[in-house]
Amino acid sequence: MRARQRTTTLENLRIPVPAKLAATWTSLMFFYIYIDYFHLYQPGAIDQIRGGGIFEFDITPTLMTIFVVVIGFPALMVMLSMTLPARVNRATNLVVASLYLPVTVFNAVGTSWDWAFYYGFHITIEVLLLAFILRSAWTWPRTSPPVTMATGPDREAVRAQLQA
Repeated sequence: MRARQRTTTLENLRIPVPAKLAATWTSLMFFYIYIDYFHLYQPGAIDQIRGGGIFEFDITPTLMTIFVVVIGFPALMVMLSMTLPARVNRATNLVVASLYLPVTVFNAVGTSWDWAFYYGFHITIEVLLLAFILRSAWTWPRTSPPVTMATGPDREAVRAQLQA
């Protein structure tokens, strides 16, 4: 006897926008970390760092502070995306993600053609993540204003009509 096959539909829950934004900023942060780690595998990278340079820049307190700022904002955005009020959250995500598009493209400066595909691919992924953040914040669903209850002497009559 053949068992009867049961078909079901997968549940597709609506994910709140703040959770989508925080998850995407988290993905971007993980990606930044791995790209920086993979950079160490490029020939001469560790020797260059030991020699006091990163890419074309001397390692200075100013450069390290810039790195902290560049990584600090996405790290803060994970938390801010989950805690800010909706209107401020939307605006903050739109501004920060927009500012990070040129920062992301800047990663291609000074690369050789040998590494063009590597840099092009990881920059494309970063741009796609930022585009998702921008799209999610831009299309944040709106809600209609709440219905207010009447507060005059006839409020019981209005309440009775609303419940009917």
